[in-house]
Amino acid sequence: MTTTTTGTTAVTGAVGTAHTRVEGLAKVTGAARYAGEIPFAELAHGWLVLSTVARGRIRSVESAPVLAMPGVLAVLHHGNAPRVDGDYLGMLGRPDPIVEVFQHDRVPFMGWPVALVVAETSEQAREAAETLVVHYDAESHDVAFSAGRPGTYTPDAAGMQTEKGDLEAELAASTHVVDAEYTTPEEHHSAMEPHAATARWDSGRLEVFDSNQGSTWVADELAKLFSLDPASVRVRSEHVGGAFGAKGIRVHQILAAMAATVLDRPVRVVMTRRQTFSLVGYRSPTAQRVRLGADSDGRLRAFDHQGQSLTSTVHEFVEQSAGFGRPLYDADAHHTVNRVVPLDVPTPTFMRAPGEAPGSFALESALDELAEKCGMDPIALRARNEPAVGPVSGLPFSSRNLLSCFQEGARRFGWADRDPRPGLRREGRWLLGTGTATATFPVLVGPSTAAVTAEADGTFTVRITAADVGTGARTALTLIAADALKVAPERVQVRIADSDFGPAMLAGGSMGTRSWGWAVTAAVRELREQLALGVDIPEQGITARSDTTEALGALTQKERHSFGAQFAEVAVDVTSGEVRVRRMLGIFAAGRIINPLTARSQFIGGMTWGISMALHEEAVRDPASGGHVGADLAGYHIAANADVPLIEADWIDDPDPEDPVGIKGIGEIGIVGAAAAIANAVWHATGARHRHLPIRPDRVLQAGAPNGTRHA
Repeated sequence: MTTTTTGTTAVTGAVGTAHTRVEGLAKVTGAARYAGEIPFAELAHGWLVLSTVARGRIRSVESAPVLAMPGVLAVLHHGNAPRVDGDYLGMLGRPDPIVEVFQHDRVPFMGWPVALVVAETSEQAREAAETLVVHYDAESHDVAFSAGRPGTYTPDAAGMQTEKGDLEAELAASTHVVDAEYTTPEEHHSAMEPHAATARWDSGRLEVFDSNQGSTWVADELAKLFSLDPASVRVRSEHVGGAFGAKGIRVHQILAAMAATVLDRPVRVVMTRRQTFSLVGYRSPTAQRVRLGADSDGRLRAFDHQGQSLTSTVHEFVEQSAGFGRPLYDADAHHTVNRVVPLDVPTPTFMRAPGEAPGSFALESALDELAEKCGMDPIALRARNEPAVGPVSGLPFSSRNLLSCFQEGARRFGWADRDPRPGLRREGRWLLGTGTATATFPVLVGPSTAAVTAEADGTFTVRITAADVGTGARTALTLIAADALKVAPERVQVRIADSDFGPAMLAGGSMGTRSWGWAVTAAVRELREQLALGVDIPEQGITARSDTTEALGALTQKERHSFGAQFAEVAVDVTSGEVRVRRMLGIFAAGRIINPLTARSQFIGGMTWGISMALHEEAVRDPASGGHVGADLAGYHIAANADVPLIEADWIDDPDPEDPVGIKGIGEIGIVGAAAAIANAVWHATGARHRHLPIRPDRVLQAGAPNGTRHA
């Protein structure tokens, strides 16, 4: 720990030291208010009505009886809702038809919003919404996803496929070949706080109080959608109870704004848990084929990863699982491709480590199978195929400390004592096994603006449209600003999540803190130059602003990634098929760690989700109705306290030399490779490979015991 001196006050370096959340007291005492809790005078409540057919047209909406019910103020639907501009280009470069809510009579999937009932209380709105009768002209639908099914295509977009070398020739010349198919199911974000938004008009401005991952993003989308001057839209999202990729521009913000416009009073729309299963996106199921060919010494000659996912019929979203291995392993022939099939289902979206989470399960399981065929230790096989430059891009790595993660992880996990043969360790009815897998995630950064004010009382205020979705970003930015200012964190107040603060990158892709921290340090640098002139600070303070667009544009092209090594030990009950994870260890090389306290929580949270992914999570669609079976947390199983063992997460020193603070980003990488490590451990315990997630007890029993006995 280093100390510096500012004036007469000794200041301890804040970055890299554990610090409790600056908003922690407010959260545990209930003072922190979430989007669905902020009071407003004359607040009305909207309740969504969703389609009960998976494909067709709305014939009629019988709103008259509902409008006569107590407290009901309006029933919005496609026949009377305000018109929006559905052709604008949003942040992702193309319009998403989900924002064309109530603009036509088409129903593209089960759970499509068909009406919004607005009433004086949420109870009245809910009762009326459940009473509303909607008539449909239903059409036949198709929700069945499977590998290679008709209608599958390769999207015409950058990054969907790569080809290097003669794949078939290298496979034919290989001594050892793995050719296997892996599947992952539909998975859902399931944030503790459902989506909520309150909209109102105030002095000619549309104000939205929301739960989102980027207030700038939502404000810009609403302005374009309603053809408003961007300066006339303000979005705030001070506290968020989880997001994981789902909290962008969604129907609840749009409908709250519509209803507030129609009624000229504040309107709040809060989704139920069941509604989030169809309205906020999810991780597409995947079917993946991995072909690996290696020489007798384990050196890869052929690398082929084919990923398939689904999307809706109204908007293309691709879960790019086949891209996971592009920066990881060298091979003479290196082919990857992502394919997609449109079905009558809601549109998938980004979900923690999109592409990397399911892609790592397939590839890292296949690497384990190849290690078995080669008679090599799984870590040694990975080391044998370490690339000097990007295997596909040919670009240099900004830094690459993957092998250091495996070395440290193997030492702490006791990997050297592992007998590689499966099915040997037993405790009563429990078979024991250990497994490992690689984690990686790209290092991304986006342009952001920030303002830092030196106040007359000696404190500093940072204003930036960042989003703290539970990650501890508000605290990390406090520490970054304090370090840059060379003052104690207690002298810094960070205000976030207000679109009036100016454009800033959203919280996603593990690039939030990196993008915002860059902007904050740039603003501090400018402020310190002003203060160095010895000016007196006036009552309104002295403010410096930054915009990182130009600096980021000057970055050289490199392969920039975080890396990690995942280790797991499992116990498998041969009589019931139950799998229990006994311990996990993750060692990461993920840039400079700003706040060890919240960073460790982020890693552990991702690894816990890996347990959930490996053993529990599976959303099931009913082919007859096109809707979910058990669209709630009773039917959609996630890891509970009893499922989560001792999890250790740590890191090695790995600062990014091109980032002003050394940040890479950690939000996503904790889940990457975790499910594969668990699946590999189950193989080591039982001798049976599980290529389909989740590893349910029935699948374990079907696979049979190590001695070949199969259980009914």
